[in-house]
Amino acid sequence: MRIPNSEPKKRSKTRLFGGQIYFSTLRYFSWYINRRKYTKVRKSKTLPFLVFGHQTPLLRPLRNVDMWLQHNKIINLRLATAKTDSVVIRPRETFSFWRSIGKPAKSKGYVEGIVLHNGSFHPGIGGGLCQLSNLIYWMTLHTPLTVVERWRHDYDVFPDANRAQPFGSGATVAYNYIDLQIRNDTATEFQLRTWVGDSHLHGEWRSAQPVNFQYEIYESNHFIFPEWWGGYVRHNELRRKVFDFNGNQIGDKLVTENHAIMMYDPLLQDGGSLNDY
Repeated sequence: MRIPNSEPKKRSKTRLFGGQIYFSTLRYFSWYINRRKYTKVRKSKTLPFLVFGHQTPLLRPLRNVDMWLQHNKIINLRLATAKTDSVVIRPRETFSFWRSIGKPAKSKGYVEGIVLHNGSFHPGIGGGLCQLSNLIYWMTLHTPLTVVERWRHDYDVFPDANRAQPFGSGATVAYNYIDLQIRNDTATEFQLRTWVGDSHLHGEWRSAQPVNFQYEIYESNHFIFPEWWGGYVRHNELRRKVFDFNGNQIGDKLVTENHAIMMYDPLLQDGGSLNDY
């Protein structure tokens, strides 16, 4: 198998900046002219039923990344989780990562963190919020909620040391045109809980009524192959098994395919993973 046009594309700074302005403007129009009903309600009272919870470490050594960027990331995550915590998605409503958080700006207290861009990383205001979008996406795959927009990472920047989730199980975000959006197609309310602990970023999806299904996310068809231009490309598929109340498997469907250009030697075994930054 070969993935078309996998060679890294080089674009000028002018073209990148122009593209950002263009797609950001389109997103603003989309928010206000489409018929999608976005979440607005936050409830201080936690809904009674835990559907799925997860946590990821706040600090982890990453190859060639200064630790101060990770400490700054924690500051950014505290600000962002305060905006997403306790958000309720009612039936037929849609959660938008960026509509909930808003633009991460210096005036709001956001500081420089790790920003991935074109296979590299650099300091940027609000950097590190992908750890929150990764967490929310991963948790959502274990619920009956519907992911209506998710963007994958085009580059695999850090090796897999101590990876707890399959490759490609995250969701990258960039304000405001690369978003994570989740729709509630069920008949009950769901509530997102997010908070920063002493050592981990925590999250939960909770519901007003019991969910009588369980979900298992697994990886299939994973391989790494060399490309003609000298690099390596990584591919896999994420699939989801569905089990009923009695533990009987009632479904097994493709969730998504992932393709990423590897920015390190495939034989390298340390240095963190995309889900950690």
